[in-house]
Parts: sequence; structure tokens; C-alpha cells
Amino acid sequence: MPDTVTFDTFTQDHLDGALRLSLAAGWPHRREDGALVLGISRGIVALAGDKVVGTAIATPFGLVAMANTIVVDETMRGRGLGRRLMEQMLALVSPQEWRLVATMDGLPLYEKLGFREVGEIVQLQGKLAAVEAPTGVDWATPADFQAIVAMDQQSTGAERTSLLSRLAQNGKLAVIREAGAVTGYAALRAFGRGEVVGPVVAQNQEDAKRLLSFMFCARNTDFVRVDTSATSGLVPWLEAAGLTNVGGGIAMQRGEPAAQSTTFQTYALATQALG
Repeated sequence: MPDTVTFDTFTQDHLDGALRLSLAAGWPHRREDGALVLGISRGIVALAGDKVVGTAIATPFGLVAMANTIVVDETMRGRGLGRRLMEQMLALVSPQEWRLVATMDGLPLYEKLGFREVGEIVQLQGKLAAVEAPTGVDWATPADFQAIVAMDQQSTGAERTSLLSRLAQNGKLAVIREAGAVTGYAALRAFGRGEVVGPVVAQNQEDAKRLLSFMFCARNTDFVRVDTSATSGLVPWLEAAGLTNVGGGIAMQRGEPAAQSTTFQTYALATQALG
């Protein structure tokens, strides 16, 4: 492999090489998963000749940006390549607040770049037990979309229309309606080894469970994944539903936190890459 590493804009042409890195890192992504992220993002690739040996992506959501898909080929580690990728990626956009979900291996680098720990993300996945269909949840209609965007922004402080549009196109959205108003939503789509439920945004834990149960009943595969915060209160319930805690990551932030409403709370992430 050439010793000289060059950097370029991450394009669709690099997706196969990036997928190879992700799979080698133990991330069971599909090419379609990478294409969805890249389609709403800007990124950097490191190249040794024509081989992708590192990636880093910035996904801008208004005042917030997610740093994600940060991976370096195992044979190229220990050369400062991860830091160089991060520095170039961070220069691509200028949000008020950066967020990422770190592995333990990446934590020291992110701390050196000014990120701080703010929480823990728990990844649960597997084959579900029988789930009772809830009441009061229905599939979203196009007329619900703006209410979903508004709820999501109140919950996250991020303007994620770009992401939610793609989730509506590539998956399914469900909502809770009360007195004619949309008071919670969830998304279901193909991802990795099966399907992922998330985001889930609701006013309380019981509504979040209703949305999750609805999506569990609507799934098309046996393998389901949910990423939630350790403080959401949902981990024991999800384990009782048959999902297994397989670890997770460390939520980190850099910069001034974007304002969030207390009316809605995020109970499950779209993915660890996208929040």
C-alpha cells in the first residue's frame, strides 16, 4: 500500500470503499445506509492510491451538526490519520454545536478536539418477543410531516427536515394523535442486519412505548434494532421485549448546545451516526 495519503471529497464513488471500512470495524451497515447519510452530508475520504483508508462525515442540521462515519483502515492507524480526517471534516461546516457518538477507542481523540461526554447511548437488538398492538397510534400522512419536523426540532434542537424526508421516502412514519394534534412520532426502516426503529419522539415514556410497540408489530423482519439513551428509562422494557443490550457508545458535544424544548423528548435515535 502506498505510504502517501491524499484527501478528497467523499462522493458516491467512495461508498464501496467506505463500506469495506465499516464492515471491518464491526459496523453491519449496508451500502444503502451509507448512501442515505452521505446524501444529506458532506465528507472527507483518505486515499492510499485509489483505496479508501479513512472517512469522516459532517451532517448539518441547522444549528447542530453530527460528526459520523469516522473510521480508519486498521493498517493505517497510529499515524495521526484520524485526527487529520477530523480536522478537515470539522472545517466543512460551522454549526453552533457539534455532536457525535464515540467508541472507547475514539474517545481520546475527540476529547483532544474539544468534545466532552454528555451521556451514554445503549444499542439493543435482536429478535422480538410477541408484542401487543397499542391503541392510539396510526401511520402518518403527508399532512403530518410539518408537525413531525416541528416536534423533532423541539426535542433535538436540530433542524432535520433533510433526514425526515428521507425516512418518509425510504421507510414508514407513525404518529400519535390527540384532540386532532400530533403528539409523538416514530420511524421504521431497513437498516443493517434488519430494521431499525428510530427516531422516536414523544411527550412521555408511555407514549414512546406505544410508538415502539406499533412499529414492532409492523416490522418486516425478525431482526430489530433500537438505539436509546441510558437515561430514557426504556432499556429494561426493551430487554423484556426480547432485545439484547449489545453495548453502545458515548454521546459527546462540542460548542454551545442548541436550545431544546422540554415538551418533547427523543426516546430512540435514527442511528448513532445521525442522532
